[in-house]
Amino acid sequence: MSTATQAIGHIEESAASRVDANYAVFPLLSVRNVSKNFGGVTALKQLDITIRKGEIMGLIGPNGSGKTTFFNVVSGIYAPTDGSVALEGRDISGLSPQQVCHAGIARTFQRSRLCTSLSIFDNIAIGNHKNLHGGLWFNIFSRSRLKKQFDEQFETARELLGTFAPHLTGRMFQEVSGIPMIDRRRIEICRALVSRPKLLLLDEPSAGMTRDETKQFMDDILTVRRSMDDTTIIIIEHEMEVIEQVTDWCAVLNYGEKICEGTFAEVARNELVQKAYLGA
Repeated sequence: MSTATQAIGHIEESAASRVDANYAVFPLLSVRNVSKNFGGVTALKQLDITIRKGEIMGLIGPNGSGKTTFFNVVSGIYAPTDGSVALEGRDISGLSPQQVCHAGIARTFQRSRLCTSLSIFDNIAIGNHKNLHGGLWFNIFSRSRLKKQFDEQFETARELLGTFAPHLTGRMFQEVSGIPMIDRRRIEICRALVSRPKLLLLDEPSAGMTRDETKQFMDDILTVRRSMDDTTIIIIEHEMEVIEQVTDWCAVLNYGEKICEGTFAEVARNELVQKAYLGA
């Protein structure tokens, strides 16, 4: 038996014991045998991933390994070609992004999706659209309720922003266009968290940051855990220092397949992982 095979066997046993010990009823997210094809190209191949409530999982792999495609399938942007995605035992495969959001999944993107011409508050409030009443009749004939809703949303956004960027709480109506990158990322996380999702998907949140900003951002992620311990996170990240410090568990993709799963220390030692990143 090769060293790589032995390592995979050890990690699979570790993963199996983790599942047995923590999933008496349903895991928070269960991805089973998921494949995603684009014509003749297979972006995901028979992928199995399970994550428990309150866990931070790192999803890593070389460029083009299928990580963002996985996020797009889970968040409803793509429907899986085969397999199923379940949130707390409920099959959400093929639901629209809006329906997935209502079910309790929020996400950020590799590139900033903030509306830079809008204020910090407006951008955060957009993330809670599923809980807002914004119809014409409500706005015209329920002015007192509209004001109450605005006040509640403003206070929620300000408190949430105060957790990550207290220096921005006095600038809630400033346009995002004048905000530095690290603070834009913080605003995006606040926008994703304002609806209190069960699962938060972070797609390369430190992209575009300096090394010092990345270190600060690691603290922000850990702050999410401390302040919202019922929120589960899957993070895609190329900065291995981030993955090492903030995750409980990692899954490694290569060419759309999961080649390894375990703690960061376990996957970092795995020969297949090293070959995927460094070449044979």
